[in-house]
Amino acid sequence: MPTTYHEPVLLQACIDGLNLTPGGIYVDITFGGGGHSREILNQLDGGRLFGFDQDADARANATALNDPRLTFVASNFRNLKRYMRLYKVEQVDGILADLGISSHQIDTPERGFSTRFDADLDMRMNQQGDRTARQVVNEYSEADLHRILGMYGEVTNAKTLAAAIISARSNQPLKTVNDLKAVLQRYAPRGKENKYAAQVFQALRIEVNEELLALEEFLEQVPDVLKPDGRLVVMSYHSLEDRLVKNFINKGKFQGDVEKDLYGNELKPLRSITRKPIEATPDEVARNPRARSAKLRIAEKL
Repeated sequence: MPTTYHEPVLLQACIDGLNLTPGGIYVDITFGGGGHSREILNQLDGGRLFGFDQDADARANATALNDPRLTFVASNFRNLKRYMRLYKVEQVDGILADLGISSHQIDTPERGFSTRFDADLDMRMNQQGDRTARQVVNEYSEADLHRILGMYGEVTNAKTLAAAIISARSNQPLKTVNDLKAVLQRYAPRGKENKYAAQVFQALRIEVNEELLALEEFLEQVPDVLKPDGRLVVMSYHSLEDRLVKNFINKGKFQGDVEKDLYGNELKPLRSITRKPIEATPDEVARNPRARSAKLRIAEKL
């Protein structure tokens, strides 16, 4: 049976951004519940869609669609180019990415993504992956914990919290969500306990799944995989992701200024279609709280 996923975020804006042609070839690199993919398929006539997802739960949703135009790829999107070669696809007309964690993953208690449920500290998007959040909090050095809490979670007292985690685990391992929350409670700003825990969990999740590294690797492959005038549509949910996407679209790189040739022409593979990111309306946020932090950027291959 397919698993239950929530309403896809900014669905119409994503579909419009892809500028679909009925016979085109498209890739949804974050298939999840298949909400965006379903709408893409509705508009294809003779076209083809590839759906990537490393989460085994997503396969059931692809199977449920029962559409011969859909090819499900059980892999992280950092392997985009390799699988396109495997399927003998030279270039595609559009690529859609809905980054971050899915509502289904958050709402499945045993996955350990949410602060709302007690469970083993797991947080793996690919359940065959080697590294878990439990290993991170119990095996990483104080310096590495300080780094990921500050960089990925933007935790203001990251150094203090890293030291507290080291101290707590010296008495007994931090095995569950509640074990970790018990440590966090003593260091969270008063009245902002939930936000603080969410920042810490975000940091651990990003580290466990190498999310930012995978995003960089994916973006670097996009210019080779997209056809000229092909569209890239990316939806991110926190500033770290959005900054990488914005810089790559605007500069063709993740840091520094855009490079230019001898004549002053910018050397970058993409052109931004959206001057500012598209955000959800208040009505959509009311219906779908996950949309609150979504930022959608659209680019075109030059």
